[in-house]
Amino acid sequence: QVQLVESGGGLVQAGGSLRLSCAASGRTFSTYAMGWFRQAPGKEREFVAAISWRGGATSYADSVKGRFTISRDNAKNTVFLQMNSLKPEDTGVYYCAVDGTAYRFIPTMDPLEYDYWGQGTQVTVSS
Repeated sequence: QVQLVESGGGLVQAGGSLRLSCAASGRTFSTYAMGWFRQAPGKEREFVAAISWRGGATSYADSVKGRFTISRDNAKNTVFLQMNSLKPEDTGVYYCAVDGTAYRFIPTMDPLEYDYWGQGTQVTVSS
């Protein structure tokens, strides 16, 4: 049974930082790209960042470039999202997901390409 468990969310003031983690279990994810998405109240889920299976390539939404960094530890089946200079508009539920296609060198931003999703972790940024 595949499981993705996010952690690290919370309440932070604008300008602060948080580090999200996503621990995967149930199979080996080292050959699959992984991504982070978020959903704000009343809005659709949107792409945040993704990382290739080896970690050599990353993709970011324009809104988070220069502030967020995605990384992974394949030995621990874990992906991270370091979020700095947080803004109130970063508020939402953050989800990690696993790409359905193995060995993708350029991580995709399309949520439809991701097969497995975690339950999400709430991030709230106060102004």
